[in-house]
Amino acid sequence: MTPPRKLHIKSYGCQMNVYDAQRMVDTLAPEGFVETASAEDADLVILNTCHIREKASEKVYSELGRLRVAKDEAARAGRAMQIAVAGCVAQAEGEEIVRRAPVVDVVVGPQSYHHLPGLLKRAGDEGRAIETEFPAQDKFGFLAQPKPDAIRARGISAFVTVQEGCDKFCTFCVVPYTRGAEVSRPVAKIVDDVKRLTENGVRELTLIGQNVNAYHGEGPDGKSWPLGRLLEHLAQIPGIARLRYSTSHPRDVDDSLIAAHRDLDALMPFVHLPVQSGSDRILAAMNRKHTADDYRRVIERFRTARQDIAFSSDFIVGFPGESEQDFLATLALVTQIGYAAAYSFKYSARPGTPAADMQETVSPAEMDQRLERLQELIDSQQSAFNKAAIGSTIDVLFERPARKEGQIVGRTAYLQPAHVMASPDIIGQILPVRIDSLERYSFLGELVTPRNAREPALSQATGA
Repeated sequence: MTPPRKLHIKSYGCQMNVYDAQRMVDTLAPEGFVETASAEDADLVILNTCHIREKASEKVYSELGRLRVAKDEAARAGRAMQIAVAGCVAQAEGEEIVRRAPVVDVVVGPQSYHHLPGLLKRAGDEGRAIETEFPAQDKFGFLAQPKPDAIRARGISAFVTVQEGCDKFCTFCVVPYTRGAEVSRPVAKIVDDVKRLTENGVRELTLIGQNVNAYHGEGPDGKSWPLGRLLEHLAQIPGIARLRYSTSHPRDVDDSLIAAHRDLDALMPFVHLPVQSGSDRILAAMNRKHTADDYRRVIERFRTARQDIAFSSDFIVGFPGESEQDFLATLALVTQIGYAAAYSFKYSARPGTPAADMQETVSPAEMDQRLERLQELIDSQQSAFNKAAIGSTIDVLFERPARKEGQIVGRTAYLQPAHVMASPDIIGQILPVRIDSLERYSFLGELVTPRNAREPALSQATGA
């Protein structure tokens, strides 16, 4: 009997890469691969890469340097190790990866993961295999489905890709060039995936896409369905306790999505809605095709539909040409909106994007200083949002044992971790928790028993 081959996947960047990594595992399982946590022991190492920021791709090359040593040691021990680079860096820099890191056996773009078994065989026969074209075939029709045991091992929360690619062409972003044009999966295919997950214990689903609320998949009626209608349909599937989606674009928030937040109890009141800047001048230079006031109006539409809704966002500081006045406009927008969380980054030029050819006018020192000011404001808002929960009772979906013995950790509707002392039997259940304290970004609390569960669950979002 042939022993299983060991597979190690390291993912960088977005939620889509986490999902893609799982689908690569599922695709390679019939080839005899099983996952291992150690790259050094693996027969195949896949780096599932992100190309959004410069440091992300440089981390890949640094990791390849370490893997070259591991591959050499494996060869001395008489064991063959293959190394693959997948994802957006692979798509953007295929030949460059091989030039800079000859240790790589396979380079595969994100639309071709279903070809991995064949690419690995070709690399074994010919020494190397590269596939970075956009195939005519839809990869989702060819990727292997996860086995029930694999679904259960991954826990009660899962990602489901419903849309890929982006047609927005923001001047700083490589996604349209590495993931391609917007493509939406048919509703029936998504429902099949969701039922398979819920039948094996998944209780929370996050629908993902590079521009997820641009979803326009074919419905059972043959018509194009928007994301709001898809969410409404999925909420009726037995077993689903919570629905989420990410990442959204302000221009694609339509009435059906607002209505879904108003009407669906399963849809969590927490929306990640990137804005990038509060300056109309910079937004125009970014080709975002919305103004700061457009964004404010979208936020207000959500808040009108659901009073307890909260938001996270993405921000870039130091975009070419950003003045102090432009940056102050971003601070003003953050102050006005009030975020439960946000991600902020210094601008880094990505080769091949229009912004890479723009004249740099913001010094590294100024970028550092602006990022520090922005993050201080965001951190203060997140801290205030979290502290508002102390002393109240909040519903928590419990996910897994925590690191501390006897503790179980789950998440609130706003993705805040909450720890309680309890039996593992509560995993997969949504239970009320009285929040006693906050340690950094995590709550400590106590399960509320029926006898003292008289106080209503907290509506945390205040818009402050």
